Amino acid sequence: MTRARRAIPCLLAVSALLAAASCTTDAAGPVSRGRTPALAARADATDTDDLPESLTGQRLDWSPCDNPEPSQGDDQMAPSPLPDGGEWECATMTAPRDYTEPEGETIDLALVRARSRARGEERVGSLIFNFGGPGGSGVITLPAFGQDYADLRKRFDLVSFDPRGVGDSEGVSCLDDAELDAYFAADPVPGNARERRELTGRLKDFAEGCEERASDLLPHLTTTATARDLDLMREVLGDDKLYYFGISYGTELGGVYAHLFPRRVGRAVFDAVVDPAGDTEEGALGQAEGFQLALGNYLERCADSADCPLGRDPDDAEDRLAGLLERLADRPMATQDPDGRRLTQSLAWNGIAQALYSEDFWPYLTQGLDDALAEDAPDGTVLLTLGDAMNGRNPDGTYSTLQSSLTAITCADSSERYSERDVRDALDEFEDASEIFGPPMAWGLLTCTHWPVEGRRAHPDVAAGGAAPILLIGTTGDPATPYEGTAHMKEALGEDVGVELTYEGEGHGAYNSGNDCVRSAANGYLLRGEVPDDGTTCGG
Repeated sequence: MTRARRAIPCLLAVSALLAAASCTTDAAGPVSRGRTPALAARADATDTDDLPESLTGQRLDWSPCDNPEPSQGDDQMAPSPLPDGGEWECATMTAPRDYTEPEGETIDLALVRARSRARGEERVGSLIFNFGGPGGSGVITLPAFGQDYADLRKRFDLVSFDPRGVGDSEGVSCLDDAELDAYFAADPVPGNARERRELTGRLKDFAEGCEERASDLLPHLTTTATARDLDLMREVLGDDKLYYFGISYGTELGGVYAHLFPRRVGRAVFDAVVDPAGDTEEGALGQAEGFQLALGNYLERCADSADCPLGRDPDDAEDRLAGLLERLADRPMATQDPDGRRLTQSLAWNGIAQALYSEDFWPYLTQGLDDALAEDAPDGTVLLTLGDAMNGRNPDGTYSTLQSSLTAITCADSSERYSERDVRDALDEFEDASEIFGPPMAWGLLTCTHWPVEGRRAHPDVAAGGAAPILLIGTTGDPATPYEGTAHMKEALGEDVGVELTYEGEGHGAYNSGNDCVRSAANGYLLRGEVPDDGTTCGG
């Protein structure tokens, strides 16, 4: 690969780095505000059986999909062709905005599907996907990677959706494109009082922008409300049970659904399992450790190559990487970006993190570091492009709702709020976990501090006694949802619900890793109801 602008593949489904680390406990007491924030609406007071027939009996008008909206993501992620010549279809489903007022205001949710040719007993039903975030558009992601799930279409209609507040489902956008460019380029780790004030000011501006643009919607963007949308979707699609494939945050959504409707769980797979236990600080610290583990694995692999841009010693390589990031804090690097943007420390950090989501991205990280560390004309283009993927920036300079939606959903869910003092008290522990990732993740805990909506709870309730078996797939080298969370989800779901499968490998998510053992186990359960042995291990 030459030093020229490249098209970097982007997995929108796994781009949301801080899905579990955006908000956390304010151990120093309540944050001072000029007013009392709204409280996130309850969504657990009404069963789907109690919804009006105008909602449960609605017939969806499926038609060929239009081109993706910028709010959904990169329109260059063209739908992959279906092997049998079938077409992707799109529709809109109407749901209550507030489930405690089921006959009140509504919200339109965007759906996509590929129909199965199976009929009669061969057809199981609709398999609904959520690819994570929270904030990823299922309407753009499922068609883009549809070939990866083609085997499942033998017995299922493949269905996904933009969750409420995401993409084409009244997606939340807190700032305009130019403001988001500045927001994501800014220094993520303040070094003095002035920089701390600047960070606080940016977070306040972001929260105020969200409130200005979506104040009526923000209290209704909880995971519990989305779980209720799933049950309404199940009903409208004509299934007695929910057949479900959740990835990353999608496993948390699936766990909340199982808690609310344990008897309606059909066959379900959770891949890259979110840890439902502990507080948000513990989750953020776990992510710092997870990304540090993935970085160490990458550096070991890179050091085995004679042309590793960071050298042949992994310890020295990490020091050199830290030095590059430190220099970028003071001197952003030139790129070939058509808008003249430069690579800042924040954008480089996001680019490095994005590349660690999958071994497939490691060559791009190597190329990006080689370009950035070049003695003559260092170039930050590749790292910038990777950082843009993390932030949901499209090639034309527009932004999807990815990060705005992520923040809105996370802050509606979480009752935890942090202060600056809390972060400073925790910094040493985060730095010990990872010199590279610890500090920005620690300061990221302030994201919900000034949010205009109070969250509902500290962590999701996923207890689901009596539910059908749920296959939990954890990856030992997963940076974003560390492997230990799989066992915690199994325990939280309750006895005889979670069935744990370990993939000994790298990356965020195992089903699409190329490992035949993982795919065979997941397909066997979804297609034929064959539950793998609990504790099954698939090698890398």
